[in-house]
Amino acid sequence: MGIKYLHTMVRVKDLEKSKAFYELLGLVERRRIDNDKGRFSLVFMCPPDQADGTADVEMTYNWDGDDGLPSDSRHFGHLAYTVDNIYDMCAKLQDAGVVINRPPRDGHMAFVRSPDNVSIELLQEGEALAPQEPWASMENTGHW
Repeated sequence: MGIKYLHTMVRVKDLEKSKAFYELLGLVERRRIDNDKGRFSLVFMCPPDQADGTADVEMTYNWDGDDGLPSDSRHFGHLAYTVDNIYDMCAKLQDAGVVINRPPRDGHMAFVRSPDNVSIELLQEGEALAPQEPWASMENTGHW
């Protein structure tokens, strides 16, 4: 018997705000479960070309709040995605008000945080892009 990746689960405090963030990254909603008895929603999001469930982020939203949510979700680690152009993605996120915690100075890697403090690693697909301003001169901001 083998093992198969299913999904990564993250708890979210504001479902719509978190969903909008992942949509900015380019993910789409694949499946949603609203459980009236348990008073929670599960929203599965994935890259559009991976809607077979092999690359899901499962957002868990508790309708009555989640006071037990850690203030820093680093116990989880991070989500990682490759992107076609790391500079374009970081500019899109920054234009939408997302802090680029670790800018793509090397044309290869950047880190941002979701509204729920989940660390997201963005990696350039294929070879690193040539260093480009303003990214090459940017310092880190906060934690990543």
